[in-house]
Amino acid sequence: MELLDKEHLIYLLDFDNFDFPSLDMMNDDLVAVGGDFHPQRLINAYENGIFPWFIDEYNHIHWFSPQKRMVLYPEEFKLTKSLKRTINNKGFVIKSNTCFEEVIKSCSNIKRKHEDDTWIDKNFIIAYTNLHKLGIAHSIEVFMDEKLVGGLYGLVINNIFCGESMFSLERDASKVAFYYLCNQAKQNNIKLIDCQVYNDHLASLGAKEITRKHYFELLKSTNS
Repeated sequence: MELLDKEHLIYLLDFDNFDFPSLDMMNDDLVAVGGDFHPQRLINAYENGIFPWFIDEYNHIHWFSPQKRMVLYPEEFKLTKSLKRTINNKGFVIKSNTCFEEVIKSCSNIKRKHEDDTWIDKNFIIAYTNLHKLGIAHSIEVFMDEKLVGGLYGLVINNIFCGESMFSLERDASKVAFYYLCNQAKQNNIKLIDCQVYNDHLASLGAKEITRKHYFELLKSTNS
């Protein structure tokens, strides 16, 4: 692991090992570039509070550990009256891990505000589908009339669900998926949902920002 930028403490990852910078080696949100999507490298990244976000034009993976981390405690999910009515009356059918690859592909196809393109390219789809086959990545799917209309996916690491992305083709479908994620988390001793970075949608559901140091403390405590 080579230090590329002394001011910002950004590292170039080796291909022959799966090491990542530790907390005391981090400065900015971007902490490393390079490496590959080997399953063990991905697992090591999440165990060290790091996740890949995009691949640049030079085919370098960019690895992030935000200084402000968006998280949600499952018991703090905000179930509004309108969302409760949607859950009870709209006819959604919720499933888990029945069509993971379709979920991640749907997430990659959704146009998002302030984004010209998605970071979920074929490399991400293959990598996370492989993690799903290993039982590490999971999806929640929302169906209506037997059609997939919403869902989300992420990884379970150290009793933390590390959320990656969600999509919705019907109003509130992604919120319904998130609601069921929180329910499953409480039933399966998942202590925290990592939402990575702030957005208004997640904040409306009860997520909040904590410091990177605090997140690392939570990550360590859930592994004890």
